[in-house]
Order: sequence, then C-alpha cells, then structure tokens
Amino acid sequence: MPEAEASPRDGLSDHVPAVSVIIPYYNTAQYIGETLDSLFAQTYTDYEVILINDGSPDTEELERVLDPYRARVIYLEQENRGSSSARNTGLRVARGRFVALLDSDDLWHPEYLSVQVATLEDDPTVDVIFPNAMLFGDSLLAGKTFMDVCPVEGEITFANLITQQCNVWVGVTARREIIMRAGMFDESLGSAEDLDLWLRILHQGGRITYHRRVLGYYRQRRGSHTSKPIWLLNNWLKLLDKVERTMNLSPAEREATEQKRAEMHALLRLCEGKKAFFLGDKKGAIEGLSEANLFLKSRKISLSVIAMRLAPRLLRCAYNMRDKFLFRADTKS
Repeated sequence: MPEAEASPRDGLSDHVPAVSVIIPYYNTAQYIGETLDSLFAQTYTDYEVILINDGSPDTEELERVLDPYRARVIYLEQENRGSSSARNTGLRVARGRFVALLDSDDLWHPEYLSVQVATLEDDPTVDVIFPNAMLFGDSLLAGKTFMDVCPVEGEITFANLITQQCNVWVGVTARREIIMRAGMFDESLGSAEDLDLWLRILHQGGRITYHRRVLGYYRQRRGSHTSKPIWLLNNWLKLLDKVERTMNLSPAEREATEQKRAEMHALLRLCEGKKAFFLGDKKGAIEGLSEANLFLKSRKISLSVIAMRLAPRLLRCAYNMRDKFLFRADTKS
C-alpha cells in the first residue's frame, strides 16, 4: 500500500481559526522573513497562515527562509499563474470566517488584525475593511501614506471607486463568504484584479469601509507591476471592458465607467507618446501626445508637441539634462 501524501496542514492544530491570512508569494525571499515576523507579532492570535508559492524561481531560497516558520504556516505550491490564482488557491483552502490579504513583501502593525477583526465582529453590515498604510522602500513616495497618495474620502460606492475618487488598499480584511459569493479574483486580469473584485462586491450590495489608522506598511519596489505604466493602463482598459460587458450598470455607473475609460485611454496614449519620443519616433510621439491632449487639455503637452515639431533634438536634450539632474539629486539625498 503506498504511503499517504503529507498534507500542508500536517502538524498544525485542528482548531478552526477565525481568520485565514493569505499570502501569495513570488520571488521575494529577501523580504518574506520580515513579513512573517510582523504577522506572528500580532496581538490577535486566532488565525491561520496560508502561503502560496506561485511557481517562484527562488523556491529553494524561500524554503530555506521558511524553515523556522514551517510549523506555523500552511505552505502550498502551484505552477506560476499569477497573484490572483495564488490568492484564489488560498481562499479555497481557508477555514476562517474572515480572510486577511498580506503581500509577501508588506508588513503589518502588531494591532492590524485586532482592529480589523473587531470592526467586522461589531458591525455585521461591513463586508470588507482596510486601514491606512505607510509607503516605504525604493520610491520617492516613501514616508507618505496610502491615503496621502490615493484619495479615500466619503462612502465607497461603485462610481467613486471606478473613478478613483476613492481607492482601496489591497491589504484588506473581509468576510470570506462575501468574496466567494462575488466569484473570487479574476485570474484573466493582469492587474487591477483587486479593484475588479471590490467593484463586484459593491455591485452585489456589499459594503466596503476603511479607517485612517496606519496599520500596514506597503513596500514600493522598482520592477514591480506598479512601475510599468503602459502595462497597467492596458489592464485598466481591459477591466473597464469587462465591467461594461458583464455588469448591469445603472446610468450613473455607466457614465462613471465611460468617464474613466476616456481618462485611461488618454493616459495610455500619453505614455505611448513619451515612449515613442525617447525611441526617436517623432511621428508616433506627436500622434500619441496630441490624441492624449484631446482629453487632458494640458498646456505643457501642447508646448511639448510644438517643440517636437520644431526642435525635437533640443527637447530631447532638455529631458536628458532633467534626468541627469534628478539622478544627482537622488544620489545626494
């Protein structure tokens, strides 16, 4: 008779926790130890930890770092399918009534779970809650908070969220039932998959709320998805296509969606125009910036287009000088 395969829960308590902490993992071995230390320093202790290795190329290093934590972590492995798939894998095996999302390079304040869970337990009308988070790491925004950079004002509604008058930090705590009912994360989206889920929850009558206490630490890294503007903007447009195709929108929701589409398309053409300029494609640069400015109506862009037509070499020299100055300033800071 063949031996039974080991379960990822082997050696862990049979107690059913209130919270399942879900950590999608990909290529962040240098940070995961610090992340887990912040998790295991929580004052609230009724939780399980599910870490999903999404086919990471640094698996050997990850497992070495994980070794001291293995008795406290449910460790799952899968082929690389992206963070949405990894989170969904965690959601399927989670046992908690609540789920908390923690990225593998972010950190929590020791009272993160106690504050978040208390709100969900005290107010049954709240389905998803998130705190403020401090930005840190390799970014000019380090030292600011998420809510300094991304507006979060008033009630979070479908229209306010899709137009980004309100923004939701991904480090939420939520009722697992609500996420499962909404269909979990869409694995076909390359980014904005968390926004897509929040929009579906709101459209189904769920409630998302927040508070301003800093309970998270949101690491900024060069080379991450958020540092690829053209890729991000294309995925934003893909999300908006999906929203209009799959949701029965009210007139106000449709207007908000179309307004956001016009803005995202303009920003995409602006980025494509800038890229064309630095690649020496004068025609592509002028077309991209001119099309973007039909929506943005920026005097600076208009002047840049004129300069491209009349003196493209001089304009490129000015940009190069600006970049050199910024580099020197960065190295002195």
